[in-house]
Amino acid sequence: MKPVKKDATYADLCEVPEHFVAEMFDGELYATPRPAPLHTQVSSALGMELAVFHRSGGGWRILDEPELHFGNDVLVPDIAGWRRERLPVLPLEAYFMIAPDWVCEVLSPSTERIDRGKKLQRYARARVAHVWLLDPMRQSLEVLTLDDGQWKLLARHEGEVAVRAVPFDAIEFELAALWT
Repeated sequence: MKPVKKDATYADLCEVPEHFVAEMFDGELYATPRPAPLHTQVSSALGMELAVFHRSGGGWRILDEPELHFGNDVLVPDIAGWRRERLPVLPLEAYFMIAPDWVCEVLSPSTERIDRGKKLQRYARARVAHVWLLDPMRQSLEVLTLDDGQWKLLARHEGEVAVRAVPFDAIEFELAALWT
């Protein structure tokens, strides 16, 4: 995938039509179509599995498609979570400048290269502690943790298994529930 514009500004990003997801990496603007139904279903199902952490007393803020600003980079993960002590109140702006503690990217053929490349680099640079990569086509979940600035694969789960994955390993959920 190639950028739609180089030397882009945030104003350029705001001009991208709403039926695209707009992101910027070092001034290069990318626009991808809104996710396909399977992608959306997997993301929504995961959000429901993790809702216990978001509810009152759960200790986390878990949000769908937040806009993250890391310097000259603007990223939109499928789901992100902040520990409430790090993000006690939501910002008034339409974006977040505090890096999340966890993000999940649902992989699709059109975005996998960016998700595994540019986005993982930016998440490491911003010190996001945990990343999950969910692949609906392969029915897999990769659990990554940041270790001394590098991503370390902690686990790879596939198919119809029960999963406990950091930082939400206090609960177990069926991976198959995400695919059906």
